[in-house]
Amino acid sequence: MRHAIRLKIGPATFRIGSAWPQPVAQLAHLYAAYPDVSDAVADFTVRLQPTSPARRWLRPSIFITGDHGLADAAPMSLPHGLLAAEMGMNLQMALGWRRHLLLHASSVEKDGRALVMTGESGSGKSTLAALLGERGWRLLGDEFALLDLDSGMILPFPRLVSLKNQAIDVVTAAVGPERMGPLLRATAKGDIRHMVPHAEAVHRMGEGAMPALLLFPRFGHAADVRPLGRGEIFMRLTQASTNYVALGERGFTALTRFVTQVPARAIDFPSGDAAFDMVDRLWEELA
Repeated sequence: MRHAIRLKIGPATFRIGSAWPQPVAQLAHLYAAYPDVSDAVADFTVRLQPTSPARRWLRPSIFITGDHGLADAAPMSLPHGLLAAEMGMNLQMALGWRRHLLLHASSVEKDGRALVMTGESGSGKSTLAALLGERGWRLLGDEFALLDLDSGMILPFPRLVSLKNQAIDVVTAAVGPERMGPLLRATAKGDIRHMVPHAEAVHRMGEGAMPALLLFPRFGHAADVRPLGRGEIFMRLTQASTNYVALGERGFTALTRFVTQVPARAIDFPSGDAAFDMVDRLWEELA
């Protein structure tokens, strides 16, 4: 396509092409600190193309496609082009990645060990991971946790962190506006703004960590910590994986090892400070 950029994030390399310059320019700015892979062969291609020839110019409308796509995906407006590019990368990973077990989860690392957090949209896992990444932890990733099928390590995939609605102001106050992308208003999930990970997360994105604790966070409730049975944990994680079925026996073996070896808790928290205290206490007790 007319405008394009290559990005390497963790073990995956993407080529993002666009009929418009704006999304590519925004990606180039926000991913400026990432490795230069302009000559690399991409694992996946993402294309942001107009829904019809006229919609390139008249009320521009983006259809997300690439090596893998969804024919019935809803088009997006050009002001949301950055979000479209990020969603396009998500789509390629979700539908095409087979090297690792993918978990829809956020993850951070401390002292060589990984904390993995998974839950439904709005559970607070992205915000919590972003803020922990500013408090002595290293952000491993937000959208996906990559579980190595052989070693059991969590491998970094430090994309931009997608923040929604009230979380935007909280994280902006913690990291400063210079590490925040444009405010994308009135998307399908409300207002969204992307955060650039801390420099250490980018510089060390070739270093994995063994998982030491799994949390199922839930924001907006009175503080509580609950143990979970292994059967429930296993089922929740299969539902949180986009490629568990495709990996077959190797995926089952890797997930079984993860569930049996990594302690897990469900936590409810009313605020960031409460969550930090709970994470610190559980990390000391269980990790």
